[in-house]
Amino acid sequence: MMAFTWFLLFFGTAGFLSYRRISLPLSTLTIGLLLAVYSYFGAAIILWKALLWVLFAALLMLNIKALRRPFLTRPMMNFYRKLVPSMSSTEREALEAGSVWWEGELFTGLPDWDKLEKLPAATLSREEQAFIDGPVEELCRMLDDWHITHERGDLPPEVWEFIKKNGFFAMIIPKKYGGLEFSAYGHSQVLIKVASVSATAVSTIAVPNSLGPAELLLHYGTDEQNDRYLPGLASGEEVPCFALTSPRAGSDAASIPDTGIICKDQWEGKEITGIRLTWDKRYITLAPIATVLGLAFRLYDPDHLIGEEEDLGITAALIPTKTKGVVYGRRHLPLNNPFQNGPTSGKNVFVPLDVIIGGPEMAGQGWRMLMEQLAVGRCISLPSNATGGAKAAAYATGAYARIRQQFNLPIGRFEGVSEAIARLTGMTYIMDAGRSVTAAAVGEGAKPSVASAILKYHCTEMGRVVANDAMDVHGGKGVCLGPSNYLARGWQSVPIAITVEGANILTRSLIIFGQGAIRCHPYVLKELEAARNEDRVEGLKNFDEALFGHIGFAISNAVRSISLALTNARYTAVPAEGPTRRYYQHINRYSAAFALAADWAMLTLGGDLKKRELLSARLGDVLSATFLASMVLKHYENQGRPADDLPIVTWACRHLLYTAQEQLHGFLRNFPNRGVATMLRFLVFPRGLTYNAPSDKLGAEVTALMISPSMARERVTHGAYKTADPGNPLGMLQQTMEMAIAAEPVEKMLKQAVRDGKVSSPHPLEQIDEAVIAGVLTEDQAQTLRELDKAVMEVVKVDDFDSHELGTLTAELESSIDQPKDAVA
Repeated sequence: MMAFTWFLLFFGTAGFLSYRRISLPLSTLTIGLLLAVYSYFGAAIILWKALLWVLFAALLMLNIKALRRPFLTRPMMNFYRKLVPSMSSTEREALEAGSVWWEGELFTGLPDWDKLEKLPAATLSREEQAFIDGPVEELCRMLDDWHITHERGDLPPEVWEFIKKNGFFAMIIPKKYGGLEFSAYGHSQVLIKVASVSATAVSTIAVPNSLGPAELLLHYGTDEQNDRYLPGLASGEEVPCFALTSPRAGSDAASIPDTGIICKDQWEGKEITGIRLTWDKRYITLAPIATVLGLAFRLYDPDHLIGEEEDLGITAALIPTKTKGVVYGRRHLPLNNPFQNGPTSGKNVFVPLDVIIGGPEMAGQGWRMLMEQLAVGRCISLPSNATGGAKAAAYATGAYARIRQQFNLPIGRFEGVSEAIARLTGMTYIMDAGRSVTAAAVGEGAKPSVASAILKYHCTEMGRVVANDAMDVHGGKGVCLGPSNYLARGWQSVPIAITVEGANILTRSLIIFGQGAIRCHPYVLKELEAARNEDRVEGLKNFDEALFGHIGFAISNAVRSISLALTNARYTAVPAEGPTRRYYQHINRYSAAFALAADWAMLTLGGDLKKRELLSARLGDVLSATFLASMVLKHYENQGRPADDLPIVTWACRHLLYTAQEQLHGFLRNFPNRGVATMLRFLVFPRGLTYNAPSDKLGAEVTALMISPSMARERVTHGAYKTADPGNPLGMLQQTMEMAIAAEPVEKMLKQAVRDGKVSSPHPLEQIDEAVIAGVLTEDQAQTLRELDKAVMEVVKVDDFDSHELGTLTAELESSIDQPKDAVA
């Protein structure tokens, strides 16, 4: 019995030291003291005690760096060099771009919640709020999406003029150049509101304020370039675009075939050293109308006119589109969303060297520039656009599900419809939490490259789910295009956001975990840098420190993972009390499990992990789920923990944490080393899969908040254009829902009269008239129902057309097409 007690004491002490991440020297001292006590008081054979002291001596030697480095660390570093795959310069620049934020905490397995708690909630300045209440509100009122997308195929001239005049293209440009100089959150809120009305308008506005000429100039441009271009970009006199994608290089943008050759030629009557450019780009937003073309290309200097290198690498330049040889003007039509987007090309276009952003000394730095700016831009524009569309869909669908009745019951009270409404509501909340909290972090100076990839992927994917659910609830109302359809164009545009700025399949399978594993892990990047250090002495020293830190880290996460799983994370310290406390604790648990699984994946698969895209994707999903759950909890705190929102917060956290569990389960099922998989399953899921998805009852509570007026409904959809204006479907839906709820008692009286046989007409309006004659309703009550019926019929109506209204082929154009080709002028 005493032997078992000593065993538990040793085992428990070692576990406690690992769980608490006590340093190696202090842990060694603690184990040594315990062993001394055991040697004096413990009843064990001498040989067993001697063996324990030998093991302790080995542990003690690990503390002596002069001994462990040559005999242990150096062989491991040599093995590590063989294990780690080679890395191209573009991969290295992508990895080094931006900074590490909360996603780095999740990689530790022991997130420091104080860091997130101390982040101030994002707020709008007076100028930003005035802009949203004024010009943004007015722009939303001007937008007629059917006219834009079907009849005109473009924004109307007066809308273009309004956008330029009021600085919508200048939100990120400093005031000294005539810009608005908005914060990341202010910029995001503008996009949210416009996106709730028109995908075409928000795409047009987002691009100049994202990864484009203005952003690149602000960070890398020369004073001369900034003075030349930024005032014009701010006023709208200059229209920018940035051309990266080509027919032969899409997601693999680093392999672009577009070239620039440094050579001598004539420019404005003089021979100068310049660049002869040849490019062929497509999918370039604003290219058809641009005056300033940002261009990415690979720069070569075969005659060594500016240096010794021939292949200088990817370079970014600004070229006026009026330059001879620049081809632009034709348009793509991305899924009937007619924002200005099209190809641009040029062959042997000669320009001066000073077109390079930042001047000739920035030649070859284009990829680094793009990756660094993408780290911020990708977590603002597309997440905001997707969230704005989701807010509009959630607001509209909740009201429609209360207004629309089938079988004498609002459709929102059917369980199948309720499930869809709960899901789209929860996902809209998640999207809003992620983009608003991250925007606050950007405002504090963060440039979270991995978090931006998480937001880009998950906001656009959740936007797809929200759009599909909204369409399902609306049924035929959402399917039939026309001026009365407020959903379909947004639904059509969803794949556009999924495709751009890194296709979502690529983002999930390669970027989120692939970049995060190196960039966010507390030791991997240090080990890589140390192993590649040409100074072998310093490299060995740094590798030793990183390696032994990593070993302790891995042991700790193994102990933490099984401990938190066995206790269901009930005793892990978190900053919150009350109903959300358990979600913080479960994030701690899955953070430890994720960190453990990530370490073993990298250790056993090494460079092959890059090829195991689905394993990488699942680990990325776990990271994303815990990251977004953290954002949900922080967002809830920022809003003052409103009790009404708790069902939505609960649904969101349960959905995300259940996703984390299931993706870890999928990772272990498919892990190729079955022995390691079995060990990890024991450490991660010793009690099996215990976490449940949101319940049906919880979903019904969420739906109830969305199909009736409530503060929770307003908070979830805050920022959308909801003004009660005749041209605004969201405002009209809200008014009609309020009318329907107010008329419920009168409706019940009429339905009872029908059941009692006092009213027999099958037609609703005739039933109202009969009820008045029968004395069931007063004339005022009848008028209430007539007005409600009129409003409901206006909401549920769909459009129809004469056949000639649907074709785009005019008689004149048809006649010209039918002519022989040689007869066409």
